[in-house]
Amino acid sequence: MVKPTGIHHIAIMTGDMKAQLEFLTDVLGCELVAIFDMHGVPDGLHAFLKLADDCSFSLVQLPGVKDIPIELGVTHAGSGAGKSAGGTMQHLAFKVDSRDALIAMRDRIRTKGVNVFGPIDHGMCQSIYFAGPEQLSLEVAWSDIALDPARWIDPATLAKIGVTPEEAQRLIHPDTYDGEGGTVPQPPIDPAKPHQAMPEAAYKQIISLPDEVIWKMASYAEAPVKVGVNDE
Repeated sequence: MVKPTGIHHIAIMTGDMKAQLEFLTDVLGCELVAIFDMHGVPDGLHAFLKLADDCSFSLVQLPGVKDIPIELGVTHAGSGAGKSAGGTMQHLAFKVDSRDALIAMRDRIRTKGVNVFGPIDHGMCQSIYFAGPEQLSLEVAWSDIALDPARWIDPATLAKIGVTPEEAQRLIHPDTYDGEGGTVPQPPIDPAKPHQAMPEAAYKQIISLPDEVIWKMASYAEAPVKVGVNDE
């Protein structure tokens, strides 16, 4: 069945790339593995920090971001119990592989002068909580067993959001799909569906182009540093 298999990277906007990189590398121990001019985005910067072999934390810096005000309850939640606008990140939880690692992460964060509380046992995971630069609401979590849907899908909570038992089954068991070899054509633009926020004319042009043309026009396959250029 075709479906996402994990998180490749989470991209967080920043107005201060250096401060975020210093925090994530020093306080959390994440390794910087890439930073370059963002592909196709004038004056944009893009950085990647390694979390695991197949999972990264990404930062994007664009002109003018520093001038956009952070407003708790609107742009940022500020804590795991706070609110922010729909579609925004409420909080971000990093993963560790043992309770000892969770406690060690708490120790590391505290040695850097950053306040952190927990662990708290949520049954499905144990978590510690702290903040990052630019009002990021952060968590580190550990789970020792896989979630059991029979124990953790609460019918009363589903009812609160208007999901019937029949609809719940579709959420628990999405339709299976194995792909069609890349032969499915682009559907017509339907205003009722989600769309990227782009100038309308440019968006319509992109959607109208064949996939192979997009590949040729928009791909940036070369690494920014040539082999041997920085070698001693």
